Amino acid sequence: MYLYQKIEEVTHQKNDSRQTIGDYLLRHRQSIKQQSMQVIATATFTSKPTLVRFAQSLGYSGWREFMYAFEHEVANYDHNTYGDVDPNFPFDAEASTLEIIERLAQLRLESLKSTVNLLQPDVLDQAAQLIFKAQNVVIFGTSPNTYYGETFKRNLISIGKSTRVAPTDEGGLIANTMNPHDCALVISYSGNNPAVSPTSNLKILLPHDVPIIALTSGGDNYLRDYATVTLNISSKEKLYSKITNFATEESILFLLNSLFAKVFSLNYSQNRASKIDHSRSLESGRQASFKDILETPAD
Repeated sequence: MYLYQKIEEVTHQKNDSRQTIGDYLLRHRQSIKQQSMQVIATATFTSKPTLVRFAQSLGYSGWREFMYAFEHEVANYDHNTYGDVDPNFPFDAEASTLEIIERLAQLRLESLKSTVNLLQPDVLDQAAQLIFKAQNVVIFGTSPNTYYGETFKRNLISIGKSTRVAPTDEGGLIANTMNPHDCALVISYSGNNPAVSPTSNLKILLPHDVPIIALTSGGDNYLRDYATVTLNISSKEKLYSKITNFATEESILFLLNSLFAKVFSLNYSQNRASKIDHSRSLESGRQASFKDILETPAD
């Protein structure tokens, strides 16, 4: 989780001076570098000691260290935004149907580009090996991430890999049955609350020495700290202030598809043959009128 996301989390979860300070920082992030500590304290009706405590609550030794990190992140965030499309509100109330279509298409492309830039081949290789060697794969997440997990589960099952998506309220029970020969895939955008599912399952998985693949946003967070390997979700969306998870959805689906493709490639010939055979036997009743997708038994 990036620092600006941690600040946003504070503004929504707290109802004291931390909310006021966090809201001010987010609204004035472009000009905050030019503002002194006293100016910020006055504007937020707080004091310098209160600002120091705010910084310390986010894990920094003091205000100066916090501001250095915040200013650096703001500059980096603005340098890597999705072109002229706001990932949180890609269109406004006046947008035409065509504008909505075009902006969502652009957002999808930008999200994919960002995800590819964050995806390291050796990390994907490591994650694929964990799944390839696992006796059982269990996917942990909450809605809507479990919906994406269901598609990934179906793909793995199609090549003979035992996979399930853990129901949110039974994650702990299922985690307790796992061992070092299994693999847990944990999907969490924030990855930062050890008391809430799915990250709450780590306290059970870790003592059982279960390999953990994390799909989570950039920056430091609880899930990243304890995962065996981490695949980075493109992290330009805010936690709360957005229409929906347009960009995040594209990023997660691409990561899961890339992971499945790599797992598939590790035993390509056998997976290809069994996939085609299973599809023909299970879907023999399907018919198509479009000649380009028709197949004959020899195909």
